[in-house]
Amino acid sequence: MTITQDPWETLHTTALLGTDRRPLPATALPLADTVDQADPATALLELAALATVRRRAGALPVPAAGPPGPPAPEDGRPELPTAAARRLAVLLAGRSGSGGATLANLAELLPQWLATARARGLRPPGALIPGLLDAARARSELRSDAVALAGPLGRWLAEQNPDWRFVLRTAAPDPAEQPDRPADHQLWHEGLFAERVTHLTLLRRRDPAAGLELLSGTWSTERAEDRLLFLDSLQDGLSAADEPFLEAALGDRSKNVRATAAELLSALPGSALARRMTERARAAVRLAETGTHLLVTPPAECDAAMQRDGIPLKSPTGRGERAWWFGEVIAAAPLRLWPESTGLTPEQLLALRVGDSIDETSSSWADDLREAWARAAVRQHDADWARALLGPAPAPPARGAGRARARRATGAPAKLLAVLPPGERAAWTAAFIEVHGLGEAFQLLGACGTPWTPPLSTAVVTALARAAGSGAYPWSHSGVLGMTERALAPGTAAAVEELAAGAAPDSAWSETFARLAGTLRFRAAMLAELDA
Repeated sequence: MTITQDPWETLHTTALLGTDRRPLPATALPLADTVDQADPATALLELAALATVRRRAGALPVPAAGPPGPPAPEDGRPELPTAAARRLAVLLAGRSGSGGATLANLAELLPQWLATARARGLRPPGALIPGLLDAARARSELRSDAVALAGPLGRWLAEQNPDWRFVLRTAAPDPAEQPDRPADHQLWHEGLFAERVTHLTLLRRRDPAAGLELLSGTWSTERAEDRLLFLDSLQDGLSAADEPFLEAALGDRSKNVRATAAELLSALPGSALARRMTERARAAVRLAETGTHLLVTPPAECDAAMQRDGIPLKSPTGRGERAWWFGEVIAAAPLRLWPESTGLTPEQLLALRVGDSIDETSSSWADDLREAWARAAVRQHDADWARALLGPAPAPPARGAGRARARRATGAPAKLLAVLPPGERAAWTAAFIEVHGLGEAFQLLGACGTPWTPPLSTAVVTALARAAGSGAYPWSHSGVLGMTERALAPGTAAAVEELAAGAAPDSAWSETFARLAGTLRFRAAMLAELDA
């Protein structure tokens, strides 16, 4: 039968309206007599399936728009070793390729493989690049590494396939890989919001002044929620050169934008806002004449000047007003103020008793002051203050000693840990786990770089063994176990295999340890292949 009308649009319209409002267009569809129309909804789905097959079977090549273009540019990087290329194919396919061994979700290992291969300066075989681009299309967090690995061939392919156009909009963080191009300005003005944020962030990393100029040019026309995220991008390369722009943003009509601008300015110790906060902080905290304790006088009000400097009138958490204003002032003041004005080190200041300026016997402000100093240390990336606030690495308490005291010294330390150098961060976390186990370690481990150092990995494996021996269930540590598959040093595989062998057969821990050991072996082979 000659087809006089493409059925697809008719079916599409019927599906949108519903078969109760629009009957099946039997006369227009030459396939209608092949399905049972007793149930219109089912018949509609069957007709759609038949029409889809017809469309695909009858698809014709798109006429060429012109003569063939130039071939892809040459890529001078060395190609992946054969074994590493096979491994990439396995990761992209999402199958273990290990004789049916139970492994972690391989999709979680792909980012590590891509980052490592990129760092080695290797390129994948051309046949794997389409699959790599498909994976990056589905997972935006892979795009930077995937686009860099795909190289010039990946960009050439993206020009031929609209599904991969994101490649042409993905800038590489390395300036040598991605020099400034005229298209960059087009991306800023015409790209999707996420692409614009990424572009601004990467531009700030290689040229902070150019990034600020780009943002300044469109600032007045951006939506409030977009301005907020664009401001976050200024954290990269933040300097005194950004102060005039941020000072002007303190007058923004969005309170969230004002607050973010104030937070960025408070990270610049020499800014005018930092000087204003210094004066407020001096009035709020002073060293007693005896030098034995600190006296707190919280702000009595939040005037217009304080509000302009990013201090909200009301606490978003319902905290007492004066405590809220006090914490915001101290967190925004330069930390160097306190040693300079008192002559004491951070450790000495933290050891002082804190009293109320009216009732010096009261210590109700001690926790507020400590919490505000911790926020300031994170905001200003001050490792000395972070170290003092964390205290020494936890150690097993002596018999009868107060375990609670050791825990109190660590209160919410993950953000403070992130301020410390990676090695020190890992060592502190390993000591914490040795003393307190894994129950409170999830956020601490998340603050540590991956893969974890051998001492930290050993501490985690030892703690898992203790958890298994205590009768706990694996799912009570599911968050940490998920991290171990990606972050444990592969060298701990043998120790994990011993745990699997020692666990009760067919138990949850036996299966968990076997899966983890298999994943560690897989990662070890994966990384070794990239170094071959």
